[in-house]
Amino acid sequence: MNQNLDQIKNNYLARINSVTTDTELEQIRIEILGRNGEINKLFSEIKNAANPREYGQQLNQLKNELETALSSKEIQKSENIRNLKLDIRNSIFSLEKIGHLHPITQTERQLNQVFKKLGFSVYNSPEIVTDEFNFERLNVPKDHPARDMQDSIYIKEPEYLLRTQTSTIESYLLQAQSKNLPIRAAFPGSVFRNEKVNRSNHFVFHQYQAVVVDKEITMKDLIGTMDLMFKTLYGPNVVVRYRCKYYPEVEPGVGPDMQCFNCHGKGCPLCKYAGWIEMGGSGMIHPKVLEKAGINPKVWSGFAFGMGLDRWTMAQKNIKDIRTLMGGNLAYKPNL
Repeated sequence: MNQNLDQIKNNYLARINSVTTDTELEQIRIEILGRNGEINKLFSEIKNAANPREYGQQLNQLKNELETALSSKEIQKSENIRNLKLDIRNSIFSLEKIGHLHPITQTERQLNQVFKKLGFSVYNSPEIVTDEFNFERLNVPKDHPARDMQDSIYIKEPEYLLRTQTSTIESYLLQAQSKNLPIRAAFPGSVFRNEKVNRSNHFVFHQYQAVVVDKEITMKDLIGTMDLMFKTLYGPNVVVRYRCKYYPEVEPGVGPDMQCFNCHGKGCPLCKYAGWIEMGGSGMIHPKVLEKAGINPKVWSGFAFGMGLDRWTMAQKNIKDIRTLMGGNLAYKPNL
């Protein structure tokens, strides 16, 4: 190669190897290959060369070598970026995990496993429901006083509302499966009522419902199933009592209470100084509820219960205030 061209090549190669920033590399590229760059200037002088053909070949060789050097420097830069991204990813993956399943989801999945082992299916239905399935099919007609106990949130009065209880899912299930008996199903879900928010109540809360319809089902089956739930979640020494209560959709009705996990029966703000926390409602499915679904109550019987999933979770995780479950505060970490 022409001695002058060889000197130009060595000079630019040294500069390319020494650059450390994208800006410097781009400046050299323009200086060499730009419209007014060194290569174009040299090509414009071919006519003055002693041997224009040979000089042109050497210029092409010089241009190719410098372009290769510039490209190699860019490849090296890209490789550094890829390595940096890999290091960042590795750093992220090596961080301690700070998230976990929501406490309610954990309790819900535990209960799902219990009922699946008992041969239950897990079922669900829409959260926006009709008055018929939320009330009337559960033996609560329009003039029934029990409606006053559920301050409902209507989407479009008087027909469409947010479900106030997971018993609504039971209404859909009984209708859908009335010709495919027996039934064993469990269904967790959100429910909505215009409640005053405090330590133990919220306007959005969760329930866990289970329904069994079969021949010769008795109250003994209901109590045995609920006892299994309590002992699975809280251990064999859990203290539970069952009180006769009225619920329109069942007859007879039973209310299970668990000794307050916060004060152990002494009385505190969480249990409203009663020493016990109401955990849900249950009973034998009312014959009218079966009839409305097209099921003959003289042949089939069943039980149903709806438990306050939030309260079950609070008792299991030692959470003192239901509002923290819905707060979304990442700093809040229950005793898991």
